Order: sequence, then structure tokens, then C-alpha cells
Amino acid sequence: MADLSNTIQFVNGYDKDAYSYYPVIIVGAGESGIALGCRLKEELGFDQFRMFDRQSGMGGTWWINRYPGVACDIPAVFYSFSFSPNHTWSSNHPSGPEIIRYLQDVCEKYQIVDKIQLNTDVSEVKWLADEELWEATLLHMMPGTGDLSTKERQIMMAEKGRESVYLKEEKVKAKVICSAAGGLVEPNAWPDTIPGRDRFEGDIFHSARWDYNVDLRDKDVIVMGTGCSAAQFVPRLPKEPYNVKSVTQVMRSPPWVVPRPGPLLSLVKEESWEKWTPRLFPIIPGLGRAYRTFLFCLGELDFFLIFTSKNVAAKTRKKLEAKLVRHMKRVVPEQYHEILTPDYGVGCKRRIFDAFWLDSLNDPKIDLTTQPITSLQPKGVTLGPGRTYPDPQDKDSKAPTDEKHLPADVIILANGFELTTWLSPLKVIGKGGAVLQEVWDERGGPQAYMGNAMDGFPNLFIIFGPNTGTGHSSVILASENMVEYTLKFIKEILKEDVKTFEVKKEKEIAWTSDMQEKLKGTVWHSGGCHSWYKTANGWNSVAYPYSQIDYSIRCMFPKWGDWNIQYTTKGLIKQRIRQTLRLLTLLASIVGLYYMRKDVRGGLRAFDSSVKQQVKFGLLRLLGWAERGVRMMPEQSRFL
Repeated sequence: MADLSNTIQFVNGYDKDAYSYYPVIIVGAGESGIALGCRLKEELGFDQFRMFDRQSGMGGTWWINRYPGVACDIPAVFYSFSFSPNHTWSSNHPSGPEIIRYLQDVCEKYQIVDKIQLNTDVSEVKWLADEELWEATLLHMMPGTGDLSTKERQIMMAEKGRESVYLKEEKVKAKVICSAAGGLVEPNAWPDTIPGRDRFEGDIFHSARWDYNVDLRDKDVIVMGTGCSAAQFVPRLPKEPYNVKSVTQVMRSPPWVVPRPGPLLSLVKEESWEKWTPRLFPIIPGLGRAYRTFLFCLGELDFFLIFTSKNVAAKTRKKLEAKLVRHMKRVVPEQYHEILTPDYGVGCKRRIFDAFWLDSLNDPKIDLTTQPITSLQPKGVTLGPGRTYPDPQDKDSKAPTDEKHLPADVIILANGFELTTWLSPLKVIGKGGAVLQEVWDERGGPQAYMGNAMDGFPNLFIIFGPNTGTGHSSVILASENMVEYTLKFIKEILKEDVKTFEVKKEKEIAWTSDMQEKLKGTVWHSGGCHSWYKTANGWNSVAYPYSQIDYSIRCMFPKWGDWNIQYTTKGLIKQRIRQTLRLLTLLASIVGLYYMRKDVRGGLRAFDSSVKQQVKFGLLRLLGWAERGVRMMPEQSRFL
């Protein structure tokens, strides 16, 4: 086996088994991957890593989501890295292109652009037990094909051959694999339950793969979905440059719509904020960080007052729900009041922080319905009979149920993402050939200790993994917590003190059991809704049932006893020395205490004998450890 150090190497030259070796491989060049790459350089002074992403640009979900009006729906100051804050956002809720520019600037600032390899799909990672390394299979792609969804690539290969997508395959190896694959990547497909897609003559695309080659002018457009993406692009469709003829938005059930708050709890006008913060934040030390901390505290308060099972949260939700319903009724036409009044608790689904959508429902070009699409025709769709909301059995409801036919030139899917298929389509094979996705199926659903590690998969760390999502705070904050946590393990490996880290099975199972049990009391489970937070059998692999303060503290102080740690010879000697020093310190304290008190009472003579025995035992143990350290061979030793 090659003697691999902490530098990128080409191993075995021209031999058939030649390969590239990277000490650390990062899968994904979105926010989490970029944060990890930057912190590896800044915190550990380490740049011998490679970041792979199948997309044609860095930025993850912000690179691929380009629908009209795409923007951040939380305050911008809370949507930048703490180690590289952006004080010059053009608005309180910046657009997707501006966020991409920020992420690219961060990569340039930390000089990791050359560490990112795009148009490269990591299709499989496999643990090699004899080498104690990961082998990654890289698929080098035709530029741009990585921006397609997995299903779209499969269709392309079926029609044009595999070479239309993949140029070549390569095997590389690494000490550490860090998965920074995001959740908002793989869009949900066309529902198989709706017949007629093969007959439809118009265009169909997902909002996450917006097709700007499709001319929407004077077209009848059907939008399937009323989530956060749809709330941003639907209001823009009747206007220039799109100027559609009509928009029919199909809603399964109503979301809770929260008026998007302005800066400083709407105490400051957007225009003033945009004018003054780029000037004041950079020149007044700590001002931007103070405002960021203020927003964090508000978010944590939001968690305790809305998402928990406490009585105060239930009362707060009721008050907030009444307030939001009143707001909705003031803004939208009366015909939509019934179907836009949710019958579940606020927070059960992801809330929409809205600036334009409710108001856009007054546009005569836009129609909202809860009648489902039941079939497609060459130039139209059929809605109904029936409805998805309110309950069709509700005889008092005035929402229509009769079948109707609508003209349709374009159908836009805004039906979300495959959020319960973590790491997909990456295949992860661990010890004994265990496949991670199969292990998850056996244990009930996707899971990971701290959302970061699985037993049987040593030196594999997941950034923003299962049960780390939050409905009240910044995803960047959560990602940074996981990055800092992961660095504590990578540091020991790069110091060559530790060969492998693997979480103990019983600890992973206990962690997951706690997650699922605590989630039962939160609004995500008790709120009475169906959402992408959980599967049909009730398994929630998305949400974290505690506050971000709680998770931050857990990430600051790893429980090393929860891990099987395989030390190197050097690391084991260091461990022995540390333990010896701790023992000597204890012995010195005992002896010092003894001599301070020996003349106080005659009864201390008995204590004298006891102390001598303890000192004698400690010294003999010290000599034994020292002797073993001297005899230790230069091979790996296990110390749990």
C-alpha cells in the first residue's frame, strides 16, 4: 500500500491501478461545501482537498434555481457566512444572482476556486477496509448536463446514449469524505397518477429547472404548487417580459402566508435600509454582527413560541393564525377566503414570507384553485371532478368540485423537491459492503448521529444531514455549526493522530430515537398537516426538534466517548502521555493535600498509609505505560 501523506498525489504512475489521491474530498459546491473549504484553509491551514460538483457552476441550489423573482426570503444579513459577512447587500432580501456573486466572491477571497471541479458527478463512494481509505467513482460529464435533474439525464441517455451525458469514469481515493450535497437539488417529477403527458403538445418544466427558451408571452400557463418558489415567480408572470395570457395555479392545500417583515421589524423603510446599511455596516465595528445576533435571538424566540409542544406555543400559534387569516382576507378577493384558510397549525408546513403573492391574486390574469389536474389533453388540462381542499365531503363548502376543461400551453411544476432521499443519487458503501440507503431503510428512515455520521461508515461526515433542518433560523448558520463540528474530527486525522473516526452504533440509534420521539411533540407532527418534513409513515428526517442554540452547543463540545477512535502510533503515544500527565496532576494534588493536613489530627496517620498506597500504585502504572510506549511498534493500534 502506498505511503499516503496529507498532500494530493498521483499514485502508481502509468500502472493500470494508478489513481489520484486526495486527503479530503468534498461532495458538493453549494453553501455547505464552500463553507467547509474556506474553513479548512482558514482554521486548519489546509488546502489539499478537492470539491466536486456535477453542476456547471458553484453555488448549489442558488446556481440551479433561476426562476423569475428568485430571492432570499429571510434578511440578507442573516444569509452570509459569519467568517465572511457581506455588509453591502443591495436589499434586505437579495436576488438569487446577487447571492451567487457573494458565494463566488467568498471562494475567490479564500482562494479555493482552483479546488472546485465542476461538471463532475461523484456517483459512488466505497470504503476499502484493507487500505482504510474511501474510493470515489467520478463521472466526468458533458458540460451543462449536470444542471439537469437525474431523471432528465436518464431520459437523455436513453435517447442519445450514455456518451451524451458522461465522458469518462475515474476512480480516486481519499482519507475523508465530506458530503455537502444539498436538499433542494432533485426536483419532484411529474405525478404518475395524472395521465396524458405523452399527448400534451405544450412545454412542461420544473421551476428549479426553468426553461427560458420557452416563450410565455400570450400563453395559458398552469402552475402546479403554491410553495415558496411559486409565491415568488407567479406574481411576475402577467408582467413584462413574460406577459402571459393567463395563470391557473393549482393548490393542494393552503400555506400559511406571513407578510414579509421589513428591516428592523419594519421600523425602517426598505429604501432607507438599502441606502444606509452598505455605508454604516462596514465602518461601524460590530454593527452588522450585532444585528445578525439580534435576528438570531428573534428566530430562537420564534422557535419556542411556535414550534414546540409547550402550552405557550399552542396559545401563540392560535393568536398568530387568527392574525394571518385577517391579513389574508384584507388582501385577497373574497372568492379565495375559504380555500386560503388553513386547517392546520402554523409552522406545520414551511411558511411563506410573502411580499407579492397574495396581492397578485387580485390580478384578473391569475386564478387559484384547489381542484386537482386529473388528465392532460393535447392543448389543455382537465380539473376535477372533486377538490383537494376543503374536504370534498364538507357540504357547507362553496369551493367548486365540478369538472372543467382549461386551455394550456405551458405547465410549470412547483411541486417541491425530493427531500426525504438524502444524498441521492450518491451511493455510499461502507464496512462489509453495507449500502447507506439500505441501512436507513432497515432502521426506519434516513438518520445520522448529530446529522453528521453513521456507524459502519468511518471518516464519512455529512454536512447538513438528516434532522438538522430548521423552520425558524438560517440554513447557513446550521451549516456552519456542522462545518465547525466536522473540522474537530478532520483536524485529528490530518495531524495523523487518528486513523479513523466511527460513531458507535448504539449512540447513533439512541440519537435517532431521541430525534423521532421529540419530534412527535412539535408542530411538524402535531400540527395536523401533510408536508415534505415527513414521509407517509410519519418518519421525519428533516427537522431538528430543539433550538439552534442547543445544536450550536452540541457542535462546540463533541462527545468523544460516543465514537470508536482508531489512533495511529503517534496518536496513541500522545494519548498515553496526556493520561499520564492527568494522573500525575491528580497524584500531586493528593500528596499536596496530604502534607498540608498531616499534622492536623493524629487520625491522618491512617490516611498516610492510604496515600502512600495510591502513590505507589500510580507510579507503577506510570512505569508500565512508559514501558509499553517504548516497546510500541510503528503500526496502528486501537484505543477505545
